[in-house]
Amino acid sequence: MNAEFFAAIEELEKEKGISREYMYDKIRQAMFAAFRRDNPNCEDNVEIILDEDKKRIEMNVNKTVVEDVEDPSHEITLDAAKKIVKRAKLGDVIPIPVETKKFGRIAAQAAKQVIIQGIREAERGIIYEEFTSKEHEILTGIVSRIEPRTGSVSIRISSNSEFTEAMLSPNERIRNEVLREGDRIKVYVVEVRNSTRGPQVLISRTHPGLVKRLFELEVPEIYDGIVEIKSIAREAGSRTKMAVLSHDPDVDPIGACVGPKGGRVASIVNELGGEKIDIIKYSETPEDYIAASLSPSEVLDVTMLEDGKSCRVVVPDNQLSLAIGKEGQNARLAAKLTGYKIDIKSQSEA
Repeated sequence: MNAEFFAAIEELEKEKGISREYMYDKIRQAMFAAFRRDNPNCEDNVEIILDEDKKRIEMNVNKTVVEDVEDPSHEITLDAAKKIVKRAKLGDVIPIPVETKKFGRIAAQAAKQVIIQGIREAERGIIYEEFTSKEHEILTGIVSRIEPRTGSVSIRISSNSEFTEAMLSPNERIRNEVLREGDRIKVYVVEVRNSTRGPQVLISRTHPGLVKRLFELEVPEIYDGIVEIKSIAREAGSRTKMAVLSHDPDVDPIGACVGPKGGRVASIVNELGGEKIDIIKYSETPEDYIAASLSPSEVLDVTMLEDGKSCRVVVPDNQLSLAIGKEGQNARLAAKLTGYKIDIKSQSEA
């Protein structure tokens, strides 16, 4: 039985990554808890030995040999001691073997509960560590359940050999995106929290970080640092504006992101369910940056205002509605992208 016990602990380490020392510690705690249930006065005089090499499990209570026993949990008479250790004498501390078979049913159940809880805690710790390292990264998940009443989607995500269930809330879903059970989708890991119920992985499909990471995966120049994404403004499911900068004069940042025949950006648009992506060239000059951000509209003039946080933009009369966009979306995204308040006027108004 002992050999099987140690083999099971070794198997647990291989399969779940729970270290043997951690499990031995939990087993000692469990055995001690079981013993204490039947012997509440025993404290630090209980010794538990788990010898891996000799495949030996022992539990002893160390008691002092005395003439008259006042505290049975810590003391033993000389006659009783000699039955265990023939050469025992007064004042000796001798180990009294404990037969774990004699543990009561309730005590054994308590020990079992300590071990099960220990395994759960270890598993949660491993999952937390694994997914914490994936914060602000993209993971591929499988839709396992859709809550029809709330619209929340349960997604099984994996990292290396670890799996966990994460909830994609309605606020983090792309608008009008249809998901079905069994669908494989990419999600952005916003944060990993350690709660009493175990690790909670907060995921999103609407976060601007999802677009950024998708471009890093798709565009080698971004991954290598030649092209840098300076800013992203996103209204998920509808439109994204992204400002890029090249650190190599021979590399066109917009061309790199679009890719040959538009292949790179097309695969990202497809992943995002047809979301439009405007890629503009970043500039250190605010006027140039703001003018580019209002693409596809032509900009005639940009005047920075005294507060340094806002500007007035003049566009051709026939492009005013294009600059503002449907329901003000183009202007809104441009303001979010650049960080400036933008007041758009037509040429005749100006």
